[in-house]
Parts: sequence; structure tokens; C-alpha cells
Amino acid sequence: MQPMKNAKIILCICATGLLSVGCSNVDKLLKSNDYDAKYAAAMRYYEDNSYSRAIQLFENLTLHYRGKENAENIAWYYAQSLYKEKDYYTAGYQFRRFSRQFPYSDRAEEASFLSAYCKYMDSPAYSLDQSLTREAIEEMETFAERWPQSVHMPEVNRYLDEMRQKLMRKDYEIAYGYYFIEEYRAAYESFKSFLNLYPEAPMREDAMFYLLRSGYRYATGSREDKKRERLQQVIGDFERYSGSLTNAKHISEAQDIYTRTRAALTEMDK
Repeated sequence: MQPMKNAKIILCICATGLLSVGCSNVDKLLKSNDYDAKYAAAMRYYEDNSYSRAIQLFENLTLHYRGKENAENIAWYYAQSLYKEKDYYTAGYQFRRFSRQFPYSDRAEEASFLSAYCKYMDSPAYSLDQSLTREAIEEMETFAERWPQSVHMPEVNRYLDEMRQKLMRKDYEIAYGYYFIEEYRAAYESFKSFLNLYPEAPMREDAMFYLLRSGYRYATGSREDKKRERLQQVIGDFERYSGSLTNAKHISEAQDIYTRTRAALTEMDK
């Protein structure tokens, strides 16, 4: 066992030494004015999958080579290094920058796609704020308009469907959240907006039912001069619910809301 333990220690020492040498070389290159050597080393690190070292050198080279022969390569491999390190936020920025700086490059389409894909990768779970998801959708749609024949279109359509489903679920949860805390006016408006935005949503029936229930509770809690109008709105919502669905699972309770609403309107007419 002792020889194996000693071998492991030696391997660790060697690995630490190699890492130290690698870092030392990068530090020396960063301080150097030999930009050709920096470029060669950056490419070598990239090919060796040492992306964090390549990133340091490509970043250092960017300003020096602006407008020069290797500028496109540096911009491309800098973005690719960030992407391979899973720094999607910065990689996306660099891919967008690449597509603006080199719009006629053979890599422009791929850069545009990867920019949108990085946004998609940064899109959070549906329960969190969806600002990044909306940005990703916008960028994916822009890519689809610009490159409609791209080989990436099947992926783009799949990502768009996934992100739209995420937004749909988020919007439904927001509307239901208002209902849950008894903010019936906000719930009613949110469910109405949801139904307009997502006419084919799988939870459409539930949304229509909670719209009806929120509307009823909002109406019955309204001031007298607003109550009639809002109760009549409940009647309309019930008719849409019962008329557009077959075998509606909430029909019994919906019918009860309708009956009580009719009774309230009759009482107001006395």
C-alpha cells in the first residue's frame, strides 16, 4: 500500500507543478509585447481544452488586433472559449459582438445562433423572473427571421416551444397566486390576459373556471354602483365556460356560481 500512496503523492506534486508552470507561462505572456507568441499560445491552449488560460490571452489580444488580420479568429475563439467554460452570459455577449463586427463572415450565422442559444441556457426555471426567457425568445425569433433556412431551425423551434411553455406556466401561476391570496380583481385580469395570450393552453379549462370564480368574488365584493355590471360580466364568463367546453370538470360549481349570480341580479331588481 505504501508504494501506491507514494505514487499518488508524486502524481499530485507533478500535477501541481505543471499547473504552476502553465499559470507562470500565461502570466509572462500577458506581460509580454510579443503578440504573435500570445496568439500562438492562446490557440494552443484552446486546442488543448485549457479554455480558462486561452480566455485570458484572447481577451488580452482583442484590442491589439482590432481591425487586423487575426481579429476575426481572436473574436471567434474568445467567444468559443467562454462558451466551452459554460460562461453563457459572457459568451453570448461575445457571439453577438462577433456577428455585428463580422456580418459577412462564414461564421456569422453560427455566432448568431450561439448568441441566442446562450440566452436560452441562461433562461431560469419558470418559478423565477422570466426577463431572460423573454430576451432569449426575442433573440431566437430574430435568428429565425434572418436565417430561415439554417440547419439550426429544428433546434430553434424546439427551444422556442420550450420557453413559451415556461412563460405560459409562469403566467398561469401568477394569476393563480393572485386568486390564492384573494386579490380577486388582479386574479380576474390576469386570467383574462392568460386566456387571450394562450388560447390553446392545456390548463385553459382551469383558467376559465378560476376567471369565473374570481369574477364572481370580485363582483360580490364591489360597491353597489359597480356590482350589477360586474355580476353581468360573471354571467357572460359562465356562458363562455359552459358553451366552449365539453364535459367540463368544474361544471357543477360553475353552475352554482351562475345560479347565485342570477339570484343576486334578481335581488337588485326588486
